[in-house]
Amino acid sequence: MAYQHILFTRSESVGHISFNSPSTLNALTRSMLHEFEAALDSCVAPEAGIRCLLLTGEGRGFSSGMNLSDPGGPKLAQPDAGQVLDEIFNGLLLKLRDLEIPIVVGLQGATAGITMSVALMGDIILAARSAYFLQPFANIGLIPDGGATWLLPRMLGKARAFELSLLGERLSAEKALEWGLINAVHEDDGLRDAAIAMAHRLAQGPTRAYALTRKAFWEGFDNSYQEQLLVERMYQRTASRTDDAKGAVRAFLNKQPPKFTGQ
Repeated sequence: MAYQHILFTRSESVGHISFNSPSTLNALTRSMLHEFEAALDSCVAPEAGIRCLLLTGEGRGFSSGMNLSDPGGPKLAQPDAGQVLDEIFNGLLLKLRDLEIPIVVGLQGATAGITMSVALMGDIILAARSAYFLQPFANIGLIPDGGATWLLPRMLGKARAFELSLLGERLSAEKALEWGLINAVHEDDGLRDAAIAMAHRLAQGPTRAYALTRKAFWEGFDNSYQEQLLVERMYQRTASRTDDAKGAVRAFLNKQPPKFTGQ
């Protein structure tokens, strides 16, 4: 597939998707989102051999959010900002949640609106000093979406989630790190290299164990403690039967470093 609104590259076992509309701060359009989903499908194809997804944006920002003047948007008699959620975003976000490879996100400049929800699907989130998060919905009479009303209270707690959502003010990279929203802050000129290095590190790890870890954490958001113990028991059985786990145990007993193949 030829991509016009994103960049999609593969390097060794890393699939790299980057929003590519710098003149709009990578404001999302339906065309861009369809390309994004197609690239995701390519990443998970068995023949692709991709073991980690890296998600970034080109230019000065990760993304300024949904392009409200998207020429590809529907012409409705009454406004329905929820339609694009039904048609595109909800399925896309579930696809990101259910990926069986880890996700690294590198952020610079604006990460606003629903693209904040997209970014927070990352397992490792790195930000440049220029990066900031913004939930601007209240400023235009809307509510947070993209799963933000579910995710933010769990990540930040009630007080900070409400502060971010009701005041509609920028959250700096430094404060996002302090609040536990991201993993690290880098100088702007070092962010891309740091994100690429992290993605390649994870791409050399025990891919199937990573997939099970992702599933266990997501299930844990809604499970009781006892239920989660059962999840761990089930997934640990599966993990222990992988080639990577068997090989790593042998390497440990022989005092050698493990070599993971993703199997």
